[in-house]
Amino acid sequence: MAKTVGISQDVEAGIKPSYTPIISRVHRSNLKHDVFTPSKHLAFKEMPKVHTMKELGFSETIGVSPIAVSEPFQLFTDEAVMQMRREALSPDVFENCQYSSNLAHCYLRGFANKYAPFVYDVWKNPETLAIISKVAGIDLVPEMDLEIAHINISVKSEEEKKEELEAVAERANFEADEGIGGCPWEDDKPIVGWHTDSYPFVCVTMLSDCTGMIGGETALRTGNGDIMKVRGPQMGCAVVLQGRYIEHEALRTLGTTERITMVTSFRPRDPLLKDDTVLTTVRPISNIKDLYNQFAEYRLQILEERVRMQLKEIRDLSAADRRVATKKLKRFFKEQEDFLAHMNREMVDDEDVVVGNIQQDLIMSKNPSESRKRQRVA
Repeated sequence: MAKTVGISQDVEAGIKPSYTPIISRVHRSNLKHDVFTPSKHLAFKEMPKVHTMKELGFSETIGVSPIAVSEPFQLFTDEAVMQMRREALSPDVFENCQYSSNLAHCYLRGFANKYAPFVYDVWKNPETLAIISKVAGIDLVPEMDLEIAHINISVKSEEEKKEELEAVAERANFEADEGIGGCPWEDDKPIVGWHTDSYPFVCVTMLSDCTGMIGGETALRTGNGDIMKVRGPQMGCAVVLQGRYIEHEALRTLGTTERITMVTSFRPRDPLLKDDTVLTTVRPISNIKDLYNQFAEYRLQILEERVRMQLKEIRDLSAADRRVATKKLKRFFKEQEDFLAHMNREMVDDEDVVVGNIQQDLIMSKNPSESRKRQRVA
């Protein structure tokens, strides 16, 4: 298998690399400060085809939305993609926001609100959020600032690209001679193995030119154990996936020297909906201060809104000289206790965090639980 150019194979997972992947770099002096304008930078025209949780063999109560995954759809103009690349691949981002792990050598994380105003505005804009929410079948907001525009980078040299394509052609010819069906590259090691995401929904946007690219699909494990593949997006296109509840893997690509994807994570806007967010896959590759601060802040905001709603209900009942339903109120208390206990479990003590060591979280391999069901807080 071809190795990644510009990346030492003996880099210790989690140590911020001292190298820079071989892709087109942006000089600070060339970094334009464009302003995100929906009418200029959004290219969304029509709803893509979507696949439902029921269609994939899952119970309709699983997850936070009936929508499982979308087919790729055009989301951004070329101009928007170029500006996002300029900001995401800037020297400041590489110097301050680059991470590696046992699964991948180069992530760029937590940079949008610090070094990429255009990118940040893209994912905070109401028109962008309306599109993502429409495709997902539920009103969504970004999970937290840290999870806006996580970047995955994979690069190869022209020589490696050529060698891979020659190997595929040779294997295809052999299998044709032997009468063996299937794709000659599909059994190769994926970019990322089977896993579920830490967050309810993700939007994966392609920032690379995919001309000549082979592979790159996302494989999904259905509720029946079958494998379904969703084709990879083209440049400026996106896929929306309810990745917390569906095991999936990213299949590797051939025929290109770079593959850069931007992943923004989302959660339901409604504070009464369950929040099954975990930090398993992001804790080892994040600035712990930023991660824990933002995780605690948004979760406590949810709790605050729930308590405020419950308090209003109690006051309204008292004003009407009506009794509070004891069992219902106790159920509310228990749900908030569980909510806080979940937060406490996810915020592992700093000294126990193993930097760079991501343990895959396979939620669907566990026994079904109420926390996975799509329901509102009573």
